[in-house]
Amino acid sequence: MPNASAAPTHESRAPSMPPMQGTALDFLRLLAMEVSKGTVDLPCFPDVVIRIRAALADPKSKPEKTVTIIGAEPRLAARLLQTANSVAFNPAGKPLTDLRAAVTRLGHQMVQSAAMAFAVQQMKHADSLRPIAEPLSALWRECISVASVSQAVARRTKVSPDQAFLTGLLHGIGRLYIMVRALKFAGRFGDDQSFLDLVADWHASIGKAVLENWGFVEQMCNAVGDQNDHERRWKHDEELSDILIVSVALSAALGNPAPRIAMPPGISAFHNIGLDESQCAAILTEAESQLAALHDALGF
Repeated sequence: MPNASAAPTHESRAPSMPPMQGTALDFLRLLAMEVSKGTVDLPCFPDVVIRIRAALADPKSKPEKTVTIIGAEPRLAARLLQTANSVAFNPAGKPLTDLRAAVTRLGHQMVQSAAMAFAVQQMKHADSLRPIAEPLSALWRECISVASVSQAVARRTKVSPDQAFLTGLLHGIGRLYIMVRALKFAGRFGDDQSFLDLVADWHASIGKAVLENWGFVEQMCNAVGDQNDHERRWKHDEELSDILIVSVALSAALGNPAPRIAMPPGISAFHNIGLDESQCAAILTEAESQLAALHDALGF
């Protein structure tokens, strides 16, 4: 994350800097310091998602524990069954009514994806977060798009497509965190462009720190932190970072009319993975064909 101690303060900037930017910068520095010290304060975020993550990450934990955690939250259990029975995850059309079978069908990464979708839905409907319900929905739709592209890109590498999907789904967690925490300052920040510019600079590193605190694997945390590093040098053991960088860039082209530029210039990750224009176009087509089913499966 941008070094909290080294980041310029309001006082160290030029006198001509708008006061709004200094206030926003101080706010983001505070968030960065909190999460770097292990404090993750995300109002209205269901803690069941973190408990599921902990159970799945524990090699000594049995599947029954995960099923018990999910079953204790009926709305989450219903969402998980709906996801497992959706066209995206049940192309054969064989319905499931048993929660354990649904968990088995989806697998660890997709169970976490469904749990995250449930969490965002709960946040969107929370009274205290109602003013940002629409931006939350927009962010989540973007995350689903990046997840779909990430999965398609990963199929052309040795990285697990399901892990890439979950990483894409979580790539915006830093922006979600900032959005929720900034709500009480809406009158001071709002849609001020200087604040939005600062969020663009800080959200990846804050997101990485949040995922580290939640116990996600190092490769996923690093990928979220690296997502804006367009000049990143290739590292064989961190290919997931290249996948996410590529997917964020390609996802931005999904809504553009044809002919669209499938491979934006100046991003080394495309070359690190070995993608060319035709492959990028194929990835976009593949991801686009899955989006409707994914939005239905994940509830948006």
